[in-house]
Amino acid sequence: MKRIVAIGIALFATSNVHAQQPSTEDDASKPKTELKYNLSKDGSKYIKGTFNNQTWLRWNESNPGTTVNSQPKENTLDIGLRRTRLQMYGQLTDHVFFYTQFGMNNFNFLSQNAGNRKLQAFFHDALGEYKVFKKNNALKIGGGLAITAGLSRFTQPSIGTIMTTDVPVFLQATVDQTDEFARKLSIYARGQVGKLDYRVALSDPFPIQTNGNPVPAISNNAVFTPYGHTKQLQGFFIWNFFDVEPHTTPYMTGTYLGDKKILNLEAGAIYQKNATWRTNTIGDTLYDNMLLWSVAAFLDMPIQNNKYAISAYVGYFSTDYGANYIRNNGIMNPANGNTDPTVFSGAGNSYPMFGTGSSVYAQVGFRLPNDLFKGNGTLMPYVSYRMSNYDRLKDPVTIIDAGVNWLINKHNSKLSLNYQLRPVFVQQTNGDVIKSSNAGSAWLQYQVAI
Repeated sequence: MKRIVAIGIALFATSNVHAQQPSTEDDASKPKTELKYNLSKDGSKYIKGTFNNQTWLRWNESNPGTTVNSQPKENTLDIGLRRTRLQMYGQLTDHVFFYTQFGMNNFNFLSQNAGNRKLQAFFHDALGEYKVFKKNNALKIGGGLAITAGLSRFTQPSIGTIMTTDVPVFLQATVDQTDEFARKLSIYARGQVGKLDYRVALSDPFPIQTNGNPVPAISNNAVFTPYGHTKQLQGFFIWNFFDVEPHTTPYMTGTYLGDKKILNLEAGAIYQKNATWRTNTIGDTLYDNMLLWSVAAFLDMPIQNNKYAISAYVGYFSTDYGANYIRNNGIMNPANGNTDPTVFSGAGNSYPMFGTGSSVYAQVGFRLPNDLFKGNGTLMPYVSYRMSNYDRLKDPVTIIDAGVNWLINKHNSKLSLNYQLRPVFVQQTNGDVIKSSNAGSAWLQYQVAI
């Protein structure tokens, strides 16, 4: 154990770690592309460290009535860290795997935890996993704080490899409500049998009253209940028609940039009994079960002998949290107040992101030739579209993102420009919630990863 701790400290203390002492002069001359310490001569047993940082420079058109520290703001310009993460994981024996991740999210000038901007980082993942069969991935049994989940691949995304600068966050369906930034305390089984990739989990969700925000008052619209405690059942299943996706960690790749030939059909679900509560017309307390499910297809493959590559995804999502559930959310919100009580969307860039209803989400991107800039990478333009019909709203939620990635060194050094168009919802005097307008936002992201 002392040896493992010492190795871990060394991995993150220096970027000049060698996989192991080179045995020949040729090995010494090879460039080091990862922070890895081999525990066996063949490298099958190892400890590995990674780092990822995503910096945003963003302009946002504010929702009507928005204020920043009490000052009215029609638009904002902010700089933030969308994600900063350190990971350490490894295969310690033929059967034993561990994974940890530490970091922070959504850190901009307004980011505070209990009024202290220094209290932001936390463990995202901490799990141990046992590989039952030495020579294949048919069954792995694990437990801990884990991303392993149902619903969709974007419920458990590898954020360092996503194509669209940000994931469709609505698919991290209970984020920071009954989980810890999409992670849950779980026991799970996952594996690959032939072309089938599966994962099932029993999760112990966090109580809503521990998420750091006031508990929503009970009303005739469902909200997560602070009363009682029930478990979640999750399952996600993938059929790989061509290449089988990697299975080292529970995270799912966003795009392989043409390095693999992937065509998948996917389906998933999350269920929790009595997850939300509400009142009826005579004031009785009612409880609703949460059932979220999806079907989707994912395509990611090279074209013309890898001169080009295409990545595409389309999915249908049914999200039943309970009667008329709705939740506004703004990613790394650059505002903290709103003086217009009719603006249902809230302050800054917030909008109805989660709700009871159904959604369609699609994205497509096209990687240009790898030598486009003669040693300085290539471009990958993309577009995504989301439409959600939520029971509480009279109009659909439509989100359009369009942008381009400059893949300087694939995902390891990536500069991205994104423009997003989102809706603004207002509440009428009769209680109806309708779309009143659209608002825009543009950001430049630089990602560095190893």
